[in-house]
Amino acid sequence: MNLIVDAGNTSIKMAVYKGKVLVSFASILPLNFLNYLKNIFNEFPHIKNAIVSSVRTLGEEDVKQLSVYCKVYVLSAATKIPFKNKYGTPKTLGVDRIALAAAAFYHNKNGNTLVVDAGSCITYDLINSRGEYLGGAISPGISMRFHAMHNQTANLPLVEKEGDFELIGNSTKTGMQSGVVNGICFEIDGVISRYKDKFADLTVILTGGDAQFLSKRLKNTIFAHSNFLVEGLNCLLEYNKD
Repeated sequence: MNLIVDAGNTSIKMAVYKGKVLVSFASILPLNFLNYLKNIFNEFPHIKNAIVSSVRTLGEEDVKQLSVYCKVYVLSAATKIPFKNKYGTPKTLGVDRIALAAAAFYHNKNGNTLVVDAGSCITYDLINSRGEYLGGAISPGISMRFHAMHNQTANLPLVEKEGDFELIGNSTKTGMQSGVVNGICFEIDGVISRYKDKFADLTVILTGGDAQFLSKRLKNTIFAHSNFLVEGLNCLLEYNKD
C-alpha cells in the first residue's frame, strides 16, 4: 500500500492507495500531521512506501518522522518522471505541477491534455500527444484576487465567493464578486479555446480546491477531478519504487 502526502499552501491532503485504488482520503491542518500519521498507520499497517509533495507546509523533521513508518520518496526536480520535461527551467518547476503532469500523462498517454488547477493560484499545464510536458501559465486564484483588491485599496472590503454571480454587480460586494469569479471563468474558457486551436482533440481536466465551484460556470467541456494531483503522486511513487 502507498501513502500520498500532498502538502499545499494551507492544508495537507493524505491519501492511501492499494495499487491504483484510492482507499482513504483526508484533508488536515499542518499542526495535525504527526497525530494523523499515527492513526493512519494504525488503520493501514501494510503501507510500505510514501511520497511527499510539499509546497511549504512540511519540513525536514516531519519527513523524518514519516520515514520511521515506511520508505519515503520526496518529490523534487530530480525525481525520475515518465514524461519528457521540455520546461525551459526544469529546476524551478513546482512539485505540484510535476505531479499534475504525471497524472495527465497516465490519464491520456497518447493525447493532448491540458490540466487546469484552480487553487491558491490557477495553473495551466500541457502534456502533448508525444508525452512531452511543454509548460503552461500561472495566474492568481479566487481567494488571492479578493485579498489583493482588499489589501491594495483603501475602501474595498474583503469578500468571498458566496452565492450566485450576475454579470452586472449592483453593489461594491457583488461587483467585486462578478469581477473575480466571472473574470476567472472568462480567463479559463479563453485559455482553453486558445489551446484547442493549437492542439487537436484536447482533453481538459479541471482540478484543485475551486474546481467544483468553477466547473458548472465554464462553457468549455471539461473533466472535473478533485484528486487529480494525488492520483499523479501515486503514479510517480509506483514509477519510482525500487
